[in-house]
Amino acid sequence: MSDISFRPFQWGDVPAITAIYRPYVTDTVITFEYDPPSEATMAGRFGAMVELGHPIIVAERDGEVVGYAYASYYRTRVAYRFTCENSIYLRQDMVGQGLGGQLLARLIEESRAFGFKQMIAVITAERANSVRLHEKAGFRHVGTQENTGYKFDRWIGVTYMQLAL
Repeated sequence: MSDISFRPFQWGDVPAITAIYRPYVTDTVITFEYDPPSEATMAGRFGAMVELGHPIIVAERDGEVVGYAYASYYRTRVAYRFTCENSIYLRQDMVGQGLGGQLLARLIEESRAFGFKQMIAVITAERANSVRLHEKAGFRHVGTQENTGYKFDRWIGVTYMQLAL
């Protein structure tokens, strides 16, 4: 994957990021959203992270956005201010090529630099590949909630993993 470059988020990335995220909403249980957010909605979400200075990393190949990762506050209450939740999304043709691990490694580094002390991964329970990705990065399993989400006419559990930064 030497043809991949990484850089900070730019406002011009919003259309590509929205397009990458859409199939995760419409075709998977990776996210519990039912309706794909608009570009304006995604711009608002990323704008909030930009305003706070949270790490957002974009992966590019040949000038096209092929993936992104970000760390945002795990919860909004002030006591959680040193804990972040990570999110990684890849263009569908990039899945399984090692890009997720590269993005996660960079996100961990940037999250430490930001001042986060703990990183939480919230993974739908049936996503074994995401669990393995996080285990390789040093995360440990800290809990599971059974049947907490309902999408595509079935109940889905959530796995929680944690990494001390």
